[in-house]
Amino acid sequence: MHSPSRRAFLRGNPAKTVILRPPWAVANFLERCSRCSRCITACPEHILQTGDFNFPQVNFQQGACTFCQACVQACPDNALILQEKISAWTYRALIHQHCLAFHGVECRSCGEFCDSRAIVFRLRVGGVAQPQLNLDLCTGCGACYAPCPINAIEIRPLSTVSLP
Repeated sequence: MHSPSRRAFLRGNPAKTVILRPPWAVANFLERCSRCSRCITACPEHILQTGDFNFPQVNFQQGACTFCQACVQACPDNALILQEKISAWTYRALIHQHCLAFHGVECRSCGEFCDSRAIVFRLRVGGVAQPQLNLDLCTGCGACYAPCPINAIEIRPLSTVSLP
């Protein structure tokens, strides 16, 4: 996990500081990436942007990743490499406790945008349906991120995600 960026720390939001690199980023991505921005230009979903120190990072406010591999094909530095036995993306969604549904407000925005059906809502007698996240179905594509009206969704490394 990355340490909080100075910008996030000064904004008072150090909890959401995981910098998401493009799918298929190699372990030594920062050493290999020349910051040419070809992956950013190639991304048809426009979710890649220039981040701190001009390294590419994912911004799910723009949309979701379709794992189309355009970024990999555009990378001249071998900083993004397709490998059969390595998953494209080791990140998953996390639904925080400040989710509207957990506080009795009907909202299913995240589930409506989840194509893999990893987020479903379980009915509760006398209450609002509660979101349930299936980590096995979640691809970490970020489709659920932008639609959430209160930013209760975060995309984090799989090793740091647990169900609420």
